[in-house]
Amino acid sequence: MNDDAATLLATLPAWAFAFVLVMARVGAAIITLPGLGEAEPPAIVRVGLALGVTALLLPGIEPSIPAVPEARLQAAFMIAAEVMTGLWLGWLARLLILALPVAGQFIAYMLGVANVLQPDPELGGQATPIARLFALAAPLAILVTGLYAIPLAALAGSYRLIPAGALLPAADATQTAVRAVADSFALAIRLASPFLLASIIWHVATGLLARLVPRLQVYFVAMPGQILGGIVLLAAVATALLTAWQTAVQSGFASLPGL
Repeated sequence: MNDDAATLLATLPAWAFAFVLVMARVGAAIITLPGLGEAEPPAIVRVGLALGVTALLLPGIEPSIPAVPEARLQAAFMIAAEVMTGLWLGWLARLLILALPVAGQFIAYMLGVANVLQPDPELGGQATPIARLFALAAPLAILVTGLYAIPLAALAGSYRLIPAGALLPAADATQTAVRAVADSFALAIRLASPFLLASIIWHVATGLLARLVPRLQVYFVAMPGQILGGIVLLAAVATALLTAWQTAVQSGFASLPGL
């Protein structure tokens, strides 16, 4: 055996450990990243993406990765810390995407079509058709516009903030997560605000109509108009709604940790 082969064999354990550490963070992030970690594509696609991203990041990150620990428990602890970091980063990006299907849930309730439900792997359980439509449109918009590259850049830059094998800073991570949840919910409310205003006006009008004509079956008269008016309003503001969501997502992605 020559010297080059001996050197290669001696460095293999360190490279294998480095690969596992990077793969732990990248794989956990790919599961939750918008556009890349959707539930619909086959799992083998997500595995291939994780392997590809790991292979690209490993040469630049390997010098900063700690040596292989002698204790197995310590190695397992480092891998678990990497998984937590990857899930945290992916979840922060995913929250902005969830604002669109959540807004779809609000819109469906205001249109009066919330009684029609179907399975939704994104939100879990049953979802309205409008929310399901928005949940399918969100990853498509992310992939078409190339916004998926921003969370990947944040994932690569996260190693400057959180070294490989290190735990998340609990206080900062919690504060960032709380702020991200608030921003996502506020975005969903803003997207659904035209329908919220129209719903308030419509219910006030139907309430006045019920007072003026007590014998009129207001529900059977108002419900078709509510559904039809809501569909017309949705068609009128759909482009502006998606544009506002995309702008907010791009701004939110730009503030991800690691960028």
